Amino acid sequence: MKENVEIFLFVDALGWELVSKTNFMEKELPYRRKIEMQFGYSSTAIPTILSGRRPAEHGHLGLFRFAPEKSPFKRLGWLAPLMKPASLWNRGRVRHWLSKIIARLYGFTGYFQLYQMPFKKLPLMDYCEKQDLFALHGMGEIENLRDLLSRQNIPFHISNWHESDQTNFDAARRAVQEGASFLFIYTAELDGLLHQYPVLLHDVIRKKLEWYQEQVEAIFKVCCECGRKLRLTLISDHGMTPLTQTIDLKTAIEKTPLVFGKDYGACYDSTLFRVTFLSPTAEGVIRDAVKPFETKGHWLSVEEEKHYGIYRPDRLFGDAIFLMNPGIQIVPSDMGSRPLNGMHGFAPEDKDSQAVILSNDEIPPEIHCVADFFCLMKQRILAL
Repeated sequence: MKENVEIFLFVDALGWELVSKTNFMEKELPYRRKIEMQFGYSSTAIPTILSGRRPAEHGHLGLFRFAPEKSPFKRLGWLAPLMKPASLWNRGRVRHWLSKIIARLYGFTGYFQLYQMPFKKLPLMDYCEKQDLFALHGMGEIENLRDLLSRQNIPFHISNWHESDQTNFDAARRAVQEGASFLFIYTAELDGLLHQYPVLLHDVIRKKLEWYQEQVEAIFKVCCECGRKLRLTLISDHGMTPLTQTIDLKTAIEKTPLVFGKDYGACYDSTLFRVTFLSPTAEGVIRDAVKPFETKGHWLSVEEEKHYGIYRPDRLFGDAIFLMNPGIQIVPSDMGSRPLNGMHGFAPEDKDSQAVILSNDEIPPEIHCVADFFCLMKQRILAL
């Protein structure tokens, strides 16, 4: 058993604003820095953290993308006429179980949720996370964290992302006792809470942060009891921005004479409108339809796409992307028919969007954005 233990603790949605205003674990993890989030959602940030590659390389932005030629759901076209009444089939619990059934039918091992994607559009859509990103070769030819660890002659532990935070902390403590030298602990429950309670210092959030602190202290105690020295680095993917307003961009587009799948294709994320132009007139009509909302958001320029690491010449993510201003959500969207009290996926510069890195050891000066986390993990792994 090696004396040193290297732990990276991932806390989904723990933003810099929340950390700085609560002084979260300031004594235990005194080295701390705000981090630029990866443009997009957790479905974008997690593959970036696990590979060090940005969306332009790993191909993950929104969960769905308009791509009829690549859609694995073509044979599900017959479902749409049967899904009546819509009020029944669009319920969250029903969609949740349908997602589980479809994932099993298609052999998807990654995170899969239908959310509110219309069934009639599903045969025209591709889905980015078909494979478990944490598994061996889970990102195809791109090296991920497990690929890296599997080549090294060290015992390691990576949390099961399907499990609860409590289960993952319990498993991590056992892994330390059993001699693991590198651990990646995955927790996601804070994200769900902040979607409901985005106001800083809400009792629910405060209690959850206190619980995280207790879990971290328990890991330090186990390491001490085992006579092992622990270096713990806490990382996150983004913060959470409180809801200020909603806009019905989807209805505005659907009121145009354009036909979905013939003239254009689109994905309506909570904070992004991603559109593919198929007919010669589509771009002009859609941009005109969006004009009334241009005080609430803006079309990303090529320069912005390159800066955010999402620019691709093949326009994999759509021919144009409209980003909402912080706090403004697209409702209804393919993600939901109602707004959430908090949302992420806005511009990385938004103060509520910034991620964090906290540690009980010095943080290298070159760590500035979420994509840098993999390089840091790699350095630490190779040094073990």
